[in-house]
Amino acid sequence: MGNCFSCFKVSLPPATATRSSSFDYKDETMELRGSFLNSCQQTGPLVPETHLNGNRKSVTALSTFNNVGSDNCGSMPIVQSNIRSTRGFYARLSPLARSGTSSGLNAAAELKQQKEPSENKLNSLFDQYKDSHEDVILADGIERLCNDLQLSPDEFKVLVLAWKLNAKQMCQFTRQEFVAGLKAMKVDSIRGIQSRLPEVVQDLTMNGDLFKDLYRFTFRFGLDVNAGQRILPADMAIVLWKLVFTIREPPLLLRWLKFLESHHVRGIPRDTWNMFLNFAESIGDDLSIYDDAEAWPSLFDDFVEYENDQMNQNISKDDILKDVASIDKA
Repeated sequence: MGNCFSCFKVSLPPATATRSSSFDYKDETMELRGSFLNSCQQTGPLVPETHLNGNRKSVTALSTFNNVGSDNCGSMPIVQSNIRSTRGFYARLSPLARSGTSSGLNAAAELKQQKEPSENKLNSLFDQYKDSHEDVILADGIERLCNDLQLSPDEFKVLVLAWKLNAKQMCQFTRQEFVAGLKAMKVDSIRGIQSRLPEVVQDLTMNGDLFKDLYRFTFRFGLDVNAGQRILPADMAIVLWKLVFTIREPPLLLRWLKFLESHHVRGIPRDTWNMFLNFAESIGDDLSIYDDAEAWPSLFDDFVEYENDQMNQNISKDDILKDVASIDKA
């Protein structure tokens, strides 16, 4: 019968009908209610056919619904009945729309559940790389993990992975960090990690706040927690600065690192590390706008002074060369 229920909506009998006709009509209607469903299964419903003027004609058997119009609606004759006579029929109709909606929601829920990472798979993946004596992935396991990911251990994506796992210490992933981190990334396999990491890197490239979070994480990640370090050794800081600035590299980075190497700076405090990002973004390549009256770390003052001295020396050398060239021409 399809979903077109409007065919079975009826109007009340016209007021012009006689009382006796109304009683006869009601009796016939009550009889029809009992035989309606059985009739549908055989030759179609038996209904009283009426004219628009309200005069009742004899009850005739309509042809089956399959033969009445393309959608069982448009070509059916007008059917009259009272509202009570249709309630039994409507009560027997299955809630098609509601059932379809429920099925759609269930399918969507099942699809969402399928996309959720499997904790069992994550624990099994962790077990492949964990140490044989401790429930931790150590340096050897991380190296094997990197090989399976087709990454070098000193690659930027490995730092990004450690950041997403919120690793507390370099060269070590705990089970909780590994499982919770990959679950947040919505992956539970090597292939899943490989496909997700480039997306994370792209987000870091476009989103300054995300990169700032990675940048600050990098300082903590480089500390030796077991040794109680609070200051990052300069050689480690230089390595990590090069690594974290694989993307969004500031123009003065190489000069900054050269300064640190030539001046044998022993360590980098957390404040200096964090403020260097602001320093590099606000000062840019032109150090002429640097104001030493602002609350910059003293190491930045030394760097700017060193750079200005280098610039002055280069200018002096150029002047000497120009003077020599002019003398030779004379």
